[in-house]
Amino acid sequence: MPNRNLSLNRGRLSARLAFRAALLTMIGHAPLALADDTSAATAAASSDPTRLETVTVTAERRRENIRDVPISVSTLSDENLGVFVSNGQDVRLLAARVPSLNIESSFGRAFPRFYIRGYGNTDFDLNASQPVSLVYDDVVLENPLLKGFPIFDLAQIEVARGPQGTLFGRNTPAGVVKFDSAKPTFDQEGYFNLSTGTYLTTNVESAYNIPLSKTVALRVSGLLQRREDWVDNIFRSDGKTSLEGYTDGAFRAQLLYQPSPTFSALFNVHTRQLEGTARLFRANIIQPGTNDLADGFRRSEVSIDGRNEQDLHGTGGSVRLRWDAGPYSLHSISGYEHVVSYSRGDIDGGFGAAFAPPSGPGFIPFPAESADGLPKHQQLTQEFRVESNYAGPLNFQGGVYYFFEDITIDSFNFDTLAGGVQNGYAVQEQQNNAAAVFGSATYEVTSDFKLRGGVRYTVDNKNFVAEQLQSPIGAPPTGALYANPDDTDVSWDVSGSYKLTPTVSAYARVARGFRAPSVQGRLLFGSTLSVAKSETVLSYETGIKADLFDKRARIAFNIFRSEVEDQQLTAVGGGANFNTLLNADKALLQGAELDFKAILSQHLLMTLGASYNYTEIQDSGLAVAPCGSGCTVLDPRSGGESNTVIIDGNRLPQAPRVTGNATLRYGRPVGPGEAFILTDWAYRSTVNFFLYESVEYKGKYLLEGGLRAGYLWGDGRFELAAFVRNITGTTRVVGGIDFNNLTGFINEPRLIGAQIKASF
Repeated sequence: MPNRNLSLNRGRLSARLAFRAALLTMIGHAPLALADDTSAATAAASSDPTRLETVTVTAERRRENIRDVPISVSTLSDENLGVFVSNGQDVRLLAARVPSLNIESSFGRAFPRFYIRGYGNTDFDLNASQPVSLVYDDVVLENPLLKGFPIFDLAQIEVARGPQGTLFGRNTPAGVVKFDSAKPTFDQEGYFNLSTGTYLTTNVESAYNIPLSKTVALRVSGLLQRREDWVDNIFRSDGKTSLEGYTDGAFRAQLLYQPSPTFSALFNVHTRQLEGTARLFRANIIQPGTNDLADGFRRSEVSIDGRNEQDLHGTGGSVRLRWDAGPYSLHSISGYEHVVSYSRGDIDGGFGAAFAPPSGPGFIPFPAESADGLPKHQQLTQEFRVESNYAGPLNFQGGVYYFFEDITIDSFNFDTLAGGVQNGYAVQEQQNNAAAVFGSATYEVTSDFKLRGGVRYTVDNKNFVAEQLQSPIGAPPTGALYANPDDTDVSWDVSGSYKLTPTVSAYARVARGFRAPSVQGRLLFGSTLSVAKSETVLSYETGIKADLFDKRARIAFNIFRSEVEDQQLTAVGGGANFNTLLNADKALLQGAELDFKAILSQHLLMTLGASYNYTEIQDSGLAVAPCGSGCTVLDPRSGGESNTVIIDGNRLPQAPRVTGNATLRYGRPVGPGEAFILTDWAYRSTVNFFLYESVEYKGKYLLEGGLRAGYLWGDGRFELAAFVRNITGTTRVVGGIDFNNLTGFINEPRLIGAQIKASF
């Protein structure tokens, strides 16, 4: 049986080499500059250092003071973002960095899964639908492989919690994570940022902004992250004995054409190339009857007999046009995305099998080695939006939106005991068309009281076909299986904000969100499709936002309650390497969130974030298959001869009750510059890995911290620092594979390094 992805990967070798050469050339020739985090420090130095600067967001598609936006929204920018990414980490570094946000992955760097307020999707199929939308430079990135695009040269990250289905299209009932790149300007500037550390981890980032004329400006930026293999595979002796290395590069070019104050055109092209180790699964890493690491566990060793590799290549572009015509502005946003990938791993996490000794570590009932590929993908999006600029009390915006996606997914299985020959193959194909019309209005009832409301009508249609062509267990081919779910829905929101004082605002919001039907056709070990009908959510939220102590502190606090009807859930694993979609009658989400930032003294800055999220599945008859790996299941059996358990009352998977984050920065003038020390911490409480509850597959709390000490000089243009990430060396199981043995995977290791930044 031909392996289309392996052929595709070999054919792209020259393209990969050319990409790296171009990226290194760009980085190597970019003028020295300071990354965005330190440029913010420069700006702050030129203003009053004892007052916080105003934060503006575009969470409601207009640039507004964050205090005036009637939703729960947090931002990441300035120095902290550069600190978090210094160890070559991917987008998962954002987990718990703002209230109620969790991110995890069983694919490593390629396929992040986002959760807001405990609301997400654990599905590992390349066709998975997520209720958290990721919007990058105003273009929604729908496929989960697109959502791992690296973090570099950003102006700001915004996390808007709760349904955002009025102004953002494509599956936003949980919220939106919004990335905004630094845009071209008409000043010549740039930066260079280099860090290196443990395991020969290297992070090189650079950007160069070039005004080509009075009307045209170009900004090019790039990132290259690399880590050497550092986990020894003590089972193999064929030369490939180390794992966990990667090379991840990305490049972005933006061209701004602004011939007049009333028209601008921003062109964006970007690409990413990733290759290295897929997620590293470890057999029997969990001690039976507990959620502790097994005795004798060593982070730097595994014993696997299967192959492990990952390759991803993505390209995309967008055109954003804006016309200002006095009382109106017209926006056009056109986007294109394309990604191909191949990821292969030893899923059982060990070697051999109980019936084919030697085997281990621990009991391996059968070998499992599989791969998933995305040989075909394209996404097209188009939005037209009109925005009013009235001086009066009423303003509005509205428009139309179109989305198209065409994908092909390959799933492979391999006989590890026979030298890794392919013995299973299934394919999925899907075309998704969606269109929407939307509108939103704001009315200033008084100078202190504003009302907002919006509505969106969406049409969504999927044409899906899947087929198993080669069965790993010798079953006959399934033939083509079809599904064509479609639906229409109306999303809406109503909110009000009131200024209690010039610096204190209160708000309340009610919003309804929608996620279109989903199809799961991973037929490698199955013969049926599963289809989940649409889910809807009704969310209530109220909060207060304030600037305190003459803008020396800023606080935002809110409470919320959401009810999800027909929530789409994914039963992962159980008895086989298989996913099944379900609809729960209802899920309850409720809690509270806090953002706080304060200048404690002229030299001491503190940030603090926290959230409490209670989640509960409410469906008295909903049952799933529990683990096939001998775990200790805590849920009641569903009765009869069915090997299923009732999950009614369980919390949602990967939904921590408590998250928290804090940073503390102290700086003092020393000589011509500033010496500083900064520490940052992120915490999440325990999580269930699966829909059912078990002792072994309950992840322990995770607390990770960092420390950074350095020196800034040249009016903030240069910085030299040393840092430690995961300073305590904490090791935690953060996810599991439950159909074979007590397999798990772990968090990032401790990393010590140094960093230099420079700008002009």
